[in-house]
Amino acid sequence: MGVLEGKVVLVTGGGRGVGRGIALEAARHGAKVVVNDLGGAPTGGGNDAAPAEQVAEEIRKTGGEAIANADSVASWDSAQRMIASAIDAFGRIDGVVNNAGILRDVIFHKMTPEDFDLVLDVNLRGPFFVSRAAAPHFKEQGSGAFVHMTSTSGLIGNLGQANYCASKMGVVGLSKAIAMDMQRFNVTSNCIAPFAWTRMVGTIPTDTPEQQKRVDGLKKMVPEKIAPFTVALLSEEGRANVNGQVFGVRNNEIYFFSQHRPVRTAHAETGWTPETVIERVFPMLKPSFYPLEKSGDVFSWAPV
Repeated sequence: MGVLEGKVVLVTGGGRGVGRGIALEAARHGAKVVVNDLGGAPTGGGNDAAPAEQVAEEIRKTGGEAIANADSVASWDSAQRMIASAIDAFGRIDGVVNNAGILRDVIFHKMTPEDFDLVLDVNLRGPFFVSRAAAPHFKEQGSGAFVHMTSTSGLIGNLGQANYCASKMGVVGLSKAIAMDMQRFNVTSNCIAPFAWTRMVGTIPTDTPEQQKRVDGLKKMVPEKIAPFTVALLSEEGRANVNGQVFGVRNNEIYFFSQHRPVRTAHAETGWTPETVIERVFPMLKPSFYPLEKSGDVFSWAPV
């Protein structure tokens, strides 16, 4: 028996890339899978039901159970329909993988409200809508697991991605809040920052030797490598041991990320003035400041 035997799992953005790998791996380990994918472009336009149906058919051909769903994550009503499709087809829902996401990379001073809102609609409001639709079912049955895809673009930073960075850092806060609110019902919520070569990163420029070297390294990171860790978090053993955490998966490496905690403190018995802050606090804390590094600066070594 697989670690997800008898479970029903929804994977958003499951028609391609990381989501496809997770859907197939969940099915291999016994899950009945709802493969959700709007079939849009990486920047959010268009729709095509074929990718989700192809993955569902691939699962069925190997003896598994799966249905395709083409609802958008970016609205309350469509998220409700998504969960309803799982209940209608399989009678329950046990796991939700919030994987669907888009990019609209623009340098900040040129970013439009549409660029910002569309990315947040899919990448942040989407996980809220889908998770919120599943939450009453998880509460009633006293079990469930959420896995949300964050990004080192949010955890560390990247150029030209204010919308994407904000959405992915927001997902971390959303996941922690869900973990705290739902733990009494045996429901877990965790984040993964996936490293993989997909359509989402396939638009990275290669104008310089350094950029080309980075892209060559990224191409080694196959999206299917994200799936085993995701399935483990969805399992009973995962739910018994892991909640409210942030991880990264990069080929054969698994990372555990720190979360914000105080690093250093400054105090004054009589309080502070702007002048004493400038004189004492800035110099004292500055050695602990984080440099303005990009994700690629921190993860500078080749994938293992």
